[in-house]
Amino acid sequence: MAKKDETDAVSLWERLERPATAPRASLTPGRIADAAIAIADRDGFAAVTMRKVAAELGVAPMAAYRHVDGKDELWALMIDRVSGELEPPGEPSGWRETLRAHALRTRETMLRHPWLAHMPAPLFGLTPNRMAAAERQLASLDGLGLDVDTMMAAFRAVNAYVHGATQSEAALRRYMADQGWESGDETRRGLAPQMSYLMETGRYPTYRRYTLGAARKDDAAWQFETGLDCVLDGVAGLVERGRA
Repeated sequence: MAKKDETDAVSLWERLERPATAPRASLTPGRIADAAIAIADRDGFAAVTMRKVAAELGVAPMAAYRHVDGKDELWALMIDRVSGELEPPGEPSGWRETLRAHALRTRETMLRHPWLAHMPAPLFGLTPNRMAAAERQLASLDGLGLDVDTMMAAFRAVNAYVHGATQSEAALRRYMADQGWESGDETRRGLAPQMSYLMETGRYPTYRRYTLGAARKDDAAWQFETGLDCVLDGVAGLVERGRA
C-alpha cells in the first residue's frame, strides 16, 4: 500500500473544528487534555502516557485514541490547553504593555506547569491558543514602521528571553527541591564550599562584589521583570527608528 502523502493529512485542529456528526460524547479532547495536564503537574512530563490518561479518566485506552491519535497529538492538546491561560484578563494598551503582560503570564504559566520546558519544540507554535497569543503580540507591533521580518525578530527576542529566564528559574527550583533546600539562604550555604573557593581565587572581582552587595538575590520576580525591561527597551529602540 502506498504511503499516504503528508500533504493529505488532516491536522488535529481541523478535525476538532469540524461539525460533530454524532451526539456529544462524555469523553472529549478537553477532558483528555485536562487529565494529561493533571498527571504532568503531579508526576512530571515523562509520566504522561495514553494508558495513564485513560486510567485517570476511568476509560479504556482505545476510547481515548478515538479522539487523540498518539502522544504527539496528546502533547499538542496539553500545550494548547495551558496556552489558553496566556490570554490577558484585560486588553493592554500599546505594544510594550501587550508584550510585557504576555511575558508575565507566560512566566506564571510555565512555573505553574514546569513540564512545559520539556515539551518537543516543534509543538510550541502550532496550536490555536499559541497562535492566538503570537497574533496578539505581533499585532501590537504592527503599524509602528517595522517591516514584518523585524516585527517577528522582536517578538522572538522577547519570547526567547521569557522562556530562557523562566526555564532557568524552574530548573533552580527543581535543584533546590532535590537537595532539600527550602530558601535562598539554605541554597547558598549548600553551595558555599564551591563558591568560597572560586571567589577566593581573586579571578572574579565583579561577581564577588555582587555576592557581597546584592539585595535582590532571592527576588526572582524582580530579576525577571528587570531583564524583561532591558529587552523591551531594545524593542523600543527599533520602534523609534521605524517611526523616524
